[in-house]
Amino acid sequence: MEQKDYYSILGVDGDAGRQQIKEAYRKLAFEYHPDRNKDSTASDKMKEINESYAVLSDSEKRSRYDALRQQFGSSAYGQFRQTYSEQDIFRGSDIHQIFEEISRVFGFRGFDDVFRESYGSGYRSFEFQKPGAFGRMFVSSFGTGEGHYPKFPLGGNLGKLIKYGLKKKWGIEWPEKGKDLNDMITISPALALAGGKIQYFNRKKSRELLVNIPSGIRAGQRIRLKGMGEDGKGGAEPGDLYIDIRVRSTLFQKIKDFVKRYFSRNVSTRT
Repeated sequence: MEQKDYYSILGVDGDAGRQQIKEAYRKLAFEYHPDRNKDSTASDKMKEINESYAVLSDSEKRSRYDALRQQFGSSAYGQFRQTYSEQDIFRGSDIHQIFEEISRVFGFRGFDDVFRESYGSGYRSFEFQKPGAFGRMFVSSFGTGEGHYPKFPLGGNLGKLIKYGLKKKWGIEWPEKGKDLNDMITISPALALAGGKIQYFNRKKSRELLVNIPSGIRAGQRIRLKGMGEDGKGGAEPGDLYIDIRVRSTLFQKIKDFVKRYFSRNVSTRT
């Protein structure tokens, strides 16, 4: 992981106050705004500035980063980014407000245009509003390529409101992993002991599967079939299917074997 230091990027000391950090960001955002700075490296520099401010202006994220910085020194950035994604970093930040102020004063393009240009076509932003609450959020393709989905859920009434805003305004369905499903199969004691394969019909997907039973499995244990749960939303991966194992009693198995042998003898006698 590339080594960076958020304080160095903003040009402030480790004990800088919130207002100092905000002023440093304003100055650098103006200096590297793409409408003013046409240097080929300006866009990358702007991304670094945005990320640094979003972390250092948030007391919780800054505290976590400072602890890692004290423990790992120049490797703190890499350690921090192993835990915090771009969504985590920018969530709750007032960066858009500052950016819009600069744009209005100097006639530059606004937050949405610049971020869409810098972070790619996957960028989307929207505002949500309800009594007593107002906020703005942006989502993009940050680390959510094919087969990936955001790690943080949107629950509660506010989450429903945000999902509705995404769907209504942008036609975006919030990626959510499919629900896990549960089912049960009953196997013979011999299969439980030796292991092997057994046919299983998945009613939910109307598919017949060949399930591998590990040797020594016991009643009450579960087998996980990855991706056989309900389909995910918005391109997210499907859930899993968990199969509970039941083992026929020895007496039941003996009766079943007896009946099987009995009918087998009768059929062979008639023929």
